[in-house]
Parts: sequence; structure tokens; C-alpha cells
Amino acid sequence: MSTSELPLAGRVAYVTGAARGQGRSHCVRLARAGADVIAIDACAPVAEHNGYAAATPEDLAETVALVESEGRKILARHVDVRDADGQRQVVADGVEQFGRLDIVVANAGVLNWGRLWEIPAQQWQDIIDINLTGLFHTVQAAVPPIIEAGNGGSIITISSAAGIKAVPGSAHYCASKFGVVGLTNSLAVELGEFGIRVNSIHPYGTDTPMGNDLSMYKLLQDHPTYIHSFSPGALPTDSLIAPNDISDIVVWLASDASSLVTAAQIPADKGYLKI
Repeated sequence: MSTSELPLAGRVAYVTGAARGQGRSHCVRLARAGADVIAIDACAPVAEHNGYAAATPEDLAETVALVESEGRKILARHVDVRDADGQRQVVADGVEQFGRLDIVVANAGVLNWGRLWEIPAQQWQDIIDINLTGLFHTVQAAVPPIIEAGNGGSIITISSAAGIKAVPGSAHYCASKFGVVGLTNSLAVELGEFGIRVNSIHPYGTDTPMGNDLSMYKLLQDHPTYIHSFSPGALPTDSLIAPNDISDIVVWLASDASSLVTAAQIPADKGYLKI
């Protein structure tokens, strides 16, 4: 196949939260573009206030099978992003197995609902620890081997539309995703001298277990004025966004086609942020 058909041939990607949803889609699409994959997921309950079921070991096994069906290799482990040592170990093992690291997709994250002054302290802490501190651990595990490889690289953080436009009922989540933007932009400046690009993607209303969490509707029922903050986009919004559509952006940011793009916030929101 040509370079245009396999734009990531010979490269290695590290994806967090890989068992299902966006993470699985990103793994498969990166593999289809030619990359081998290092993948982690906790595969267990991680936050008691989530209104949706946790990923399972069987989910991650399915991701492995799908990547292998694309003809690529994958190293997958049950690791929580809050486990700094676990992330360092799996990245080290992946680099030893595949020889390099070029791409990071920091996808792992959780979302739950509640008014800020009413949520338990642990609900706040879980969101911050997973969505923001977990990303910090990902960066600390992955950046040194990318620099050492000397090939440049691309780090892609998955924030949210709620990381640019705050919404009611999830201030703790918004705080974590706004934090992802700050981390992304600072890291882009710090890594520029190594030819490593860092960008964030901002999805809205994605068709994943998290995106289909019905507890959101209970919040809107209790506080109907909040609905005005969840406007439709400029494009038709009669369905949630398919993870595969976000993976198109991931593959583009991972490839040389986006060589001029760093410290950017890429919307994947059908125009929601401008309405």
C-alpha cells in the first residue's frame, strides 16, 4: 500500500481508555492507518457516581481482536490512568516490543452529573484524578520515550466541548476538561523544540456508553432551565456523533498531514460551540 493509504506505517501509538467507545475506535483506525498500538483500560468500575456501566476485560479483548484483524500488533493491559507506575511500565514494555513511540491518544475519562455545591468531595476528586491527573501520568510515561526516539511525534488529548464552553450540572467535569486544554497548550510549547506536536479534540454528544448516560436527563428534569445550555449545533444534530468520526480527526492529527498544527483546540461538535 502507498503512504497515502498507510500514513502511519511504522509508527507506534499509545491509547488510554481503549476498551470501548472512542478509545476502541481510535485504536482500530490508527491500526488501519498502519500503526502498532499500546493500549490500556482499567476494565473495572472507577467512579461510583458514574451513571453508566464500566468497561470490562472482555471489552478490551475485543479491541485487541479488532486491531489484530487490521493486520497490526497490539500490547494491551488492564491499567488505570491513575496508576503512574502502571502507565510507565506498559509504555516501557511497548517500546521494548515495538521499538519506538510516536503517537499518544490520551482518551481515558469519565463524566457524571450534579450541582457543584451538592456533589460529594469524592465525586469531585474522582473526576479530577482520572480526567486531569491521569493525563499528567500519561504525559510523564510517554513523553520521554518519544523524545528519545528522535522522530518528532504527535500527542492528542481528548478534551470536550465542555472544555471550552462550560455547562451546568457538570462543573467538576468542565474544570477537568478546561484543565486538559491548559496542559495541552503548555506541553505544546515545551515540546516544540523536539518536533512533537500537542493538540486537543473537543467532541460533543458522542455515541458511547458515557454519552448515553441517562442520568443527565434526570438532572435536566430537576433543573429545566439547564436545557438551554445544551443547544444543537449548526449541522443536523438528530443523533450522537459516531466515535469513528472523531477517529478521523485523531488519525489526521497523528499523521504528517497536520504537520503545521500544534497547540490547537479542534472542535468535533457540529458547530455547537458557535451557536
